Amino acid sequence: VQLQASGGGLVQAGGSLRLSCRASGSIFSISFMGWYRQAPGRQRELVAGITSGGSTSYADSMKGRFTISRDDAKNTVYLQMNSLKPEDTAVYYCNVQTRYTLLAPRGNYWGQGTQVTVSS
Repeated sequence: VQLQASGGGLVQAGGSLRLSCRASGSIFSISFMGWYRQAPGRQRELVAGITSGGSTSYADSMKGRFTISRDDAKNTVYLQMNSLKPEDTAVYYCNVQTRYTLLAPRGNYWGQGTQVTVSS
């Protein structure tokens, strides 16, 4: 399974970015798709997640500003980020978790990371 993330970049405070992450390969049953981020000197933290049933969760500081969505037909997860702040600057990683099936064991996969930089 490979994850290809895109959409990062440099934006001014108050601006928007949309991240995408497409999963490819032998994917049989995705249970969870999410975005994490890691700023320099800090631990990786959950930004937002979405289950196969469509339930979403967000870190408190992202609520109302970020929206996560998924397109199951494309095995793609999106993160719409609005009202960006300098403290949102980090490398953003997508994460895909799969259920056990007769065809494959449970899986936990990470994308390569995409840099988001918000200037003040």
